[in-house]
Amino acid sequence: MAARQGPLATAAHQICSQVLLSVSLLTLALVASAQSLIATSILQGDYRTVKEVTYFVLKIGLVTGVALALVLGVSFGTLATLFTSDADVLGIVRTGVLFVSASLPLNSLAFIFDGLHCGASDFAFAARSMMLVGTISSMFPLYASSIFGLPGVWCGLTLFMGLRTVAGYIRLMSKSGPWWFLHKDRKRIEETVSEEPLEWEGIPWSHEGGNPLLL
Repeated sequence: MAARQGPLATAAHQICSQVLLSVSLLTLALVASAQSLIATSILQGDYRTVKEVTYFVLKIGLVTGVALALVLGVSFGTLATLFTSDADVLGIVRTGVLFVSASLPLNSLAFIFDGLHCGASDFAFAARSMMLVGTISSMFPLYASSIFGLPGVWCGLTLFMGLRTVAGYIRLMSKSGPWWFLHKDRKRIEETVSEEPLEWEGIPWSHEGGNPLLL
């Protein structure tokens, strides 16, 4: 869609998208560690730790995203000169500062939600939600780019990350999904875990003395 706007718009789009992606990937270290901690804690039946890690990572991710957005919003005009000296391209790039800055918190949360769901072995939801969100968000720039030009493409990308964030949040708030324990107090969680057999990746297991046992 960006290529249809001409070579100058394409060059500006590449600069904005690459800077956005590179900065967003800074949160992947946080995602990887949270994913590992959650998978291990769920297997051990330590839902209190899972709950703490989940809320902590979401808070840190949001704060990191906002902080990066502010820093990049102030320095993006200067940073863009490292990629090109073309005045026309730089002029288009500066119009994308709001897009890049506004997308960073959404990107951080979307990546974190994906990591949380993978840590909880909720791969089916992650795949289905990505297909649905991708289908919906890809339709937007098809029409918006012909009307608004490059900003229409950027709005489509922002919509994509926003819908990913919304989908992750809805799943996290679902009482019937793998995050059911977030909506129960500690005593009720312990009663549920001790009385009901659970499944992890299709393998039935239960707890005895806080350790997982195959059934």
